Amino acid sequence: MRPTHPVRAALSLAVLLASGLGLATAPAQAAAPAAPAAPAAPAASGARTLAPDTRFYVDPAGKAAQQALTDLKAHDLAGAAAMAQLASWPIAQWFNGTATPRETTDAMAALQAKAALARQVPVTVAYNVPGRDCSQYSAGGASNSTEYAAWIDALARGIGDRRTVVILEPDGLALSPAFCGGTAAQQQDRLAEISGAVDRLERQRGAIVYLDAGHSTWQNVGTQAQLLIDGGVARAQGFFLNVSNYQTDASLIRYGTQVSQCVWYLRNTPGATADSCANQYWPDADADAWYAEHVPATAELTHFVIDSSRNGRGPWTPEPGKYTGDPQTWCNPPGRGLGTRPTADTGRALLDAFLWVKVPGESDGSCTRGTAGPADPEYGSVDPVAGGWWPAQARSLADDATPKLTFNTHLFPSH
Repeated sequence: MRPTHPVRAALSLAVLLASGLGLATAPAQAAAPAAPAAPAAPAASGARTLAPDTRFYVDPAGKAAQQALTDLKAHDLAGAAAMAQLASWPIAQWFNGTATPRETTDAMAALQAKAALARQVPVTVAYNVPGRDCSQYSAGGASNSTEYAAWIDALARGIGDRRTVVILEPDGLALSPAFCGGTAAQQQDRLAEISGAVDRLERQRGAIVYLDAGHSTWQNVGTQAQLLIDGGVARAQGFFLNVSNYQTDASLIRYGTQVSQCVWYLRNTPGATADSCANQYWPDADADAWYAEHVPATAELTHFVIDSSRNGRGPWTPEPGKYTGDPQTWCNPPGRGLGTRPTADTGRALLDAFLWVKVPGESDGSCTRGTAGPADPEYGSVDPVAGGWWPAQARSLADDATPKLTFNTHLFPSH
């Protein structure tokens, strides 16, 4: 029998404490053992590679788990219970280029070993493209295309043959250089970098690669569809939506379906341009009629996944007139909550999974909402830097989860 992981033991203790206080909303139940995740060749775009019963990797030593320990030590039982609940759900593991290529390979391989032991599929994020985030809050990335290709190669070697979801470069296409003052040459470099990364990652038999498609209130459907085509989506599993954002599931599913249909139309219609496709701003009935006329029901469409880590209460709209400048509705908006739990059992043909990609409780950056700052006027204090752990925000997201947060009982198997 394996020794009990100390954080797993602490989480179990949090469950018992919470149960004793009436705080736990779901008892720990035995989970049926899942079959080992066997290596599989990546399917062509349009085919599902994540079975509905796929179990995604839960890190027993993640930030929420550590916060649960901290809260327990501080005798904050309610906080410990909330963080233990959060920590029981699978959250993506980010690789952001801060390590050497060898360290990157080793870190990915270590993750693969832990996921294999748990018989779960890891969800990973590759976030190191040159000029990422248009040099804003999450600026950084590899210094040039050659360095980036070497880093992607290191990441891929760490994946090996294990089935692994790869969220390839959040904002890498929707916020590519063409949309933040970059040159045509920089835009072509970005597309080549993403396309090359797809090719390298897909050489790993188990890699399940998704490309950036922003979200439903960002790029026009046709613009985003063309970006995906140019970025190599035909050679990937599909695309992802809403990473680090707050749009509703319903709006994302509709947008993702339209993007997928537009990708098919642009690839199969001579002379078609991005402006040809109906977009998310058309009246629903008109857009539906356009796609019914131009995309056959039998068309093989591209699949997608949704980041539902913080969209339980949808996007934030500040009070009218509260801010004269940019209210930065995407940046640490108040009163949000965790959304749909991570699962591949979506009930939607094109939607492969709901995932928690952005780590709940990590700041979006130090927001000032058009004021002189440095404090965020919504909180009366300076927000942590992008990616910084923010315990109060993590607790708020857990408390305001929609639907109500419960324990993922797969973290407490009986065997």
